[in-house]
Amino acid sequence: MDKSYNKTLYACFIGYIVQAIVNNFVPLLFLIFHSSYGIPMTQITLLITFNFGLQLLIDILSATFIDRIGYRASMVIAHACAVNGLVFLTILLDICRSSFIGLLIAVAIYAVGGGLLAVLVSPMWKPALPQIKRKP
Repeated sequence: MDKSYNKTLYACFIGYIVQAIVNNFVPLLFLIFHSSYGIPMTQITLLITFNFGLQLLIDILSATFIDRIGYRASMVIAHACAVNGLVFLTILLDICRSSFIGLLIAVAIYAVGGGLLAVLVSPMWKPALPQIKRKP
């Protein structure tokens, strides 16, 4: 297999890991958000709906602009949004007047990254599967 394609394959695997972190990290912190920041559980559980709703919207809208700006730029934007959203998760809870608004902003940013990753990663790595040489 071409070495340049190996880098793309590794980037796709990292994309799957980042997408898993984006979708599973915040639910692990629900009790901390509730006890430390006083956010009601009804608002905290709204974050999951907001996250997946925004990811779905990005999935639908991304078909129009991914072809224009290219796959590489889209992957960089997706990873940057995911990382920035997770960084803002640590910063905005203390900076914003309402901790829930800070949490919502961070979730919105990393949901954009997660939505883009969902659209971009699958078509990139699946064509490589038949080309991977397996040892007998």
